[in-house]
Amino acid sequence: MIRGFTYSASPAHIDFGSGKAATVGEWVERIGCHRALILSTPRPQVEVERLRNVLGDRAAGVFAGAVMHTPVEVTERAMEMVRQTGADCVVAFGGGSTTGLGKAIAYRADLPQIVIPTTYAGSEVTPILGQTQEGRKTTVRSPRILPEVVIYDPLLTLGLPTGISVTSGLNAMAHAVEALYAEDRNPVSSLMAVEGLRAFVRSLHVIIERPNDEAARADALYGAWLCGTVLGTVGMALHHKICHTLGGSFDMPHAETHAIMLPHTAAFNAVAVPELLAPVAELFGGSVGGGLWDFAKAAGAPLALREIGLSEADLDRAATIATQAPYPNPRPIDQASVRALLQEAWEGRRPMG
Repeated sequence: MIRGFTYSASPAHIDFGSGKAATVGEWVERIGCHRALILSTPRPQVEVERLRNVLGDRAAGVFAGAVMHTPVEVTERAMEMVRQTGADCVVAFGGGSTTGLGKAIAYRADLPQIVIPTTYAGSEVTPILGQTQEGRKTTVRSPRILPEVVIYDPLLTLGLPTGISVTSGLNAMAHAVEALYAEDRNPVSSLMAVEGLRAFVRSLHVIIERPNDEAARADALYGAWLCGTVLGTVGMALHHKICHTLGGSFDMPHAETHAIMLPHTAAFNAVAVPELLAPVAELFGGSVGGGLWDFAKAAGAPLALREIGLSEADLDRAATIATQAPYPNPRPIDQASVRALLQEAWEGRRPMG
């Protein structure tokens, strides 16, 4: 019997295909804008200059200051450039950091957004903004946070280092796993979640062996779109609460933290809802947490929080913060259980579930 559900389709325009980045100027005009502020990270990027050239006189300028976890102070600097340039939209080029900055600007100024992702974060198709201020990461959901246009161009991901490809992909996969047991899940979100996981299972190991395999890159980008869409459709649970805590309060790298935590949080919740996570067990050799850990290890992903700089002395505080205002979760949590889970992830032990 199908349980009752509510489903709302995303109004975002998705333009997917090799070479599609060249259409960015057309999209600026289609959404009724004339001066686009390009957003990127501080690293010099030849692609950003190419993008500026494609936009021509539609480019209002470049703000190359996007960083992880969307600090409010960075957003304020970007807002000043919006005012100085008279930009009437933003074009976010890059990974989750750049997308987050574009969302933060849109939330404050209600500017239209065009996003051109170059990683597999998936946040470009969600109406969710995570931002950091005074050592705490908080999230806000609003229709105006959702980008109006997302251009997926697999050619732009050919140069993505394999390590970032893997952790970025596992980050996206975490959205899909949590969507399967989300409190407000629905049949469409669950179908998209499983298909997104399949796309990454097919593509990530090919990308490791052949980084310039355009078909595998397209498959991974397809998976990112699916996993990101379910993130924007249904609520998340314990995994995302812990990762927001580690990122916002301890400045842990975003994708790597998700990659490390995913097997542990999935195993923790599989005890309570094995039937909902059965598709994950099927995809990963019969085990939810253990199978995801084996997949991550084979892909060369980091497996332990200590590998990415978290101190064991921080685990008590992390458990305390993660259990404050907890997200809905299928298995009851308390500080002791989260502390034990964090210890396993810090040591990098293979989950049993």
